[in-house]
Amino acid sequence: MAKVIEGLYYSESHEYVRIEGEYGYIGITDYAQQQLGNVVYVDMPEVDDEVTAGDEFGAVESVKAASDLMSPVSGTVAEINEALEDQPELVNEDAYANWIIKVAMSDAAELDNLMDAAAYAQFIAKN
Repeated sequence: MAKVIEGLYYSESHEYVRIEGEYGYIGITDYAQQQLGNVVYVDMPEVDDEVTAGDEFGAVESVKAASDLMSPVSGTVAEINEALEDQPELVNEDAYANWIIKVAMSDAAELDNLMDAAAYAQFIAKN
């Protein structure tokens, strides 16, 4: 069964946000990486790019499929996880430790539109 971590925010498109101050660390959930299988490439935006809640910001490619990454929050990309450029399989090893982008959030109220761990666990149990 997929791991769901308390204290994170989850989207229906299987991204998570971990909040640290004004920053949100965005990645894909453990459930998402299990569904994708072996990740072979992560397409990320550039630092200083704007991301908008609900819009695509990149993609994850696996041996089975490619999946668009949808941003759960709006803001400016402050950092990308450069380790994933050479080792995209880190997402499979620990999806929650290996975030994809760090965003300076422009509207923390958007977090209210996301699920908590209990709601996300119920959501994936239905799929």
